[in-house]
Amino acid sequence: MTEKNNEDIAKLSYEQARDELVKVLSDLEAGAVSLEQSMTLWERGEALAKHCKSLLSGAKTKIDEALKDK
Repeated sequence: MTEKNNEDIAKLSYEQARDELVKVLSDLEAGAVSLEQSMTLWERGEALAKHCKSLLSGAKTKIDEALKDK
């Protein structure tokens, strides 16, 4: 799967991305998909995890800034 196929991830909220990541992990752990599908799911999962991390980092920065101003 290419980055182009993961462009929709940027539009997901943290909760949406997290829920999809949980499903991806569940599908991978079940082992009921082909190697090619597993690779596609793995790449999607990596992109989802990166997006979640970015959103959490942004939220932490906002909280830190708000606390610093007090």
